[in-house]
Amino acid sequence: MNQSSHKAAVDILVPFHDIDIMEIVWHGHYAKYFEVARCALLESIEYNYPQMRDSGYAWPIIDLRIRYIKPALFGQTIIVTAAVTEWENRLKIDYLIADKKTGARLAKGHSIQVAVDMASTSMCLESPKVLLEKLGVI
Repeated sequence: MNQSSHKAAVDILVPFHDIDIMEIVWHGHYAKYFEVARCALLESIEYNYPQMRDSGYAWPIIDLRIRYIKPALFGQTIIVTAAVTEWENRLKIDYLIADKKTGARLAKGHSIQVAVDMASTSMCLESPKVLLEKLGVI
């Protein structure tokens, strides 16, 4: 596994519309929180979704994993961290959701994206040069 220093963190104040009848964040919203952090991370390397498209590649998520540790609650400020951990053949981003005040871990997970050449609609077996340049690994 490769290691990268590319990381981003975002604060999210859990809104009322994200909780369920048990007054905890509905499990499906954690993927949305990952997405907010992922976009901040991609923006930090100047390769967010518009730049991906403009470079000729789509980057669909092919795998998403979430492990729930403790529930997030309405009004709680959480910090969502996203870090690039693999980039050679796919883009793997690890996530951690924690309580901002206490640092208690609430959830963790990862997403895996692969490059698809938009002209041919073929999946790339290696990450394109543009990603490696944006990450500063070449």
